[in-house]
Amino acid sequence: MTSLPLIQPESMEAEPSIPSDSLRAQISKFSTMLTEAHKRKPIHYWILLVLSILAMLVAFPASSILSRVYYDNGGQSKWIISWVAVAGWPLTALILFPVYFISKTFPTPLNLKLSLSYIVLGFLSAADNLMYAYAYAYLPASTASLVASSSLVFSALFGYFLVKNKVNASIVNSVFVITAALTIIALDSSSDRYPSISDSEYIMGFVWDVLGSAFHGLIFALSELVFVKLLGRRSFIVVLEQQVMVSLFAFLFTTVGMIVSGDFQGMAHEATTFEGGRSAYYLVIIWGAITFQLGVLGGTAIIFLGSTVLAGVLNAVRTPITSIAAVILLKDPMSGFKILSLVITFWGFGSYIYGSSMGEKSS
Repeated sequence: MTSLPLIQPESMEAEPSIPSDSLRAQISKFSTMLTEAHKRKPIHYWILLVLSILAMLVAFPASSILSRVYYDNGGQSKWIISWVAVAGWPLTALILFPVYFISKTFPTPLNLKLSLSYIVLGFLSAADNLMYAYAYAYLPASTASLVASSSLVFSALFGYFLVKNKVNASIVNSVFVITAALTIIALDSSSDRYPSISDSEYIMGFVWDVLGSAFHGLIFALSELVFVKLLGRRSFIVVLEQQVMVSLFAFLFTTVGMIVSGDFQGMAHEATTFEGGRSAYYLVIIWGAITFQLGVLGGTAIIFLGSTVLAGVLNAVRTPITSIAAVILLKDPMSGFKILSLVITFWGFGSYIYGSSMGEKSS
């Protein structure tokens, strides 16, 4: 994302030669920069970037809504929802193999350390998805989405301690602001708790959501370490490779959990008791897997086609999109405190994006 320089107020000592149409000049400069950027990139770059943005803004909120639809219509299994989150991993592999052919690149060789890192990240990802599944079982989708935005806080903290990422005042401010938003949600728990959910279940849903966000931040930081320490580079192909391998191992770990818990065998029975019918049950499962994986692919592509700041902007935007969609489609309660928390969360994202953009400029 290209940010416009701030327009400085006129000083008493300023020379009268400063043009009065400075805003028009700034707009013209910005338009010129966009035109030059467009000319530097081929058309397929922009097509892929737009598709990635749409995938992130549509797929992630859709997967969150589908998770809540599953529970609202009689679904009970947390393992099934966590399995759905990684069941779409072949989609990434199907995209990766043609990229090898087009770019005339060979797969990155696997060694023991790299393989172990993928296994560990896969296990953490499986645990992360299971925690989020518990969160969506007990919390409204709008609330779960707001609480999950705390992953930004943990990404900043783990990035600072593990990867030695630079932290400036704006990023620190975002950590405190988003923490304040979480506190508001926690104090307003009585206004959005479903009648069928007990107080203890709501609290556990909140706790699992925060823990899942912490794991998400840890996974992000550890992935950065893999790029720095083991791969020595970070390209679009390398990130796709990591996504395929981590999702594959997460899928294997979750599949074992499904088998041990007996939820695979229980899917057929659950489908017959689903309020929307058997076809609706499997439609939710299939579309949940597809939308979640498309969201992951969109985020991955944006980071390496655009920038981490653009990805941060879209992360900030998809939080209110999910909350608003949950209110409209699922009739989620939206109290004044939740609206305040949403506004504060958006402010925290803005502060983080500004701090990250300053870091990108300085580097």
